[in-house]
Amino acid sequence: MEKKVLIIDDERLARVELRKMLADFSGIEVLGEAANVQEAKQKIEELDPDLIFLDIQMPGKTGFDLLAELESTPQVIFTTAYDEYALKAFDVNALDYLLKPIDPKRLAEAINKIIVQEEKLQLTRIEAVSNSNILGNHDQVFVKDGERCWFVKLSDIRLFESVGNYSKVHFGTNKPLILKSLNALEDRLDPKLFFRTNRKYIVNLTIIEKVETYFNGGLMLELKGGEKMEVSRRQAVKFKEMMSL
Repeated sequence: MEKKVLIIDDERLARVELRKMLADFSGIEVLGEAANVQEAKQKIEELDPDLIFLDIQMPGKTGFDLLAELESTPQVIFTTAYDEYALKAFDVNALDYLLKPIDPKRLAEAINKIIVQEEKLQLTRIEAVSNSNILGNHDQVFVKDGERCWFVKLSDIRLFESVGNYSKVHFGTNKPLILKSLNALEDRLDPKLFFRTNRKYIVNLTIIEKVETYFNGGLMLELKGGEKMEVSRRQAVKFKEMMSL
């Protein structure tokens, strides 16, 4: 397991202490820290963490406000001195809820919970791939959105866009919404033909016209037709390896 972590807490000493505790766990890399919601949003966009340790009560806006403002949310473990928010925390699918001062045993339990969850997710994806055929560029797929239906060749699909548990399928001037997550689609698509650029998009590699370096080690793809697509720093490494850049 390799987890990229961001610590969000308005108390500097709390951030320092948690960073020291996390140093004892292999596979956990602390990318940075943030002291408020505005700074946290910027860091999440720049660093693309897998997991955030999130305080609730901060000056200006709360940790819940931050989650409400994010388009795509990393995994969350709340760290707070108040126990009255526990139910609300699990309403937003938090992995755990740690009370300050954080007990090392409870932190270890939270990290172990992540490991178990990742192992289950990996097994699910392996089963999904083994139980289904990978779709090729010349395969046709049936797309239904309300009363409208299409048979679309995969080669005609420019990109897939995540919308919660749904995905928008971009082809021609159409953008129908289908009840499939981006993760489920990724398991069915040939990685030589479709590439996951970030949490929000899977792009057809055949329509990429230009590749440029971008902020913080990422890439910017220009697609045929002029659309631009950011590749996250982590995915940029995979893209360069795959395309031998």
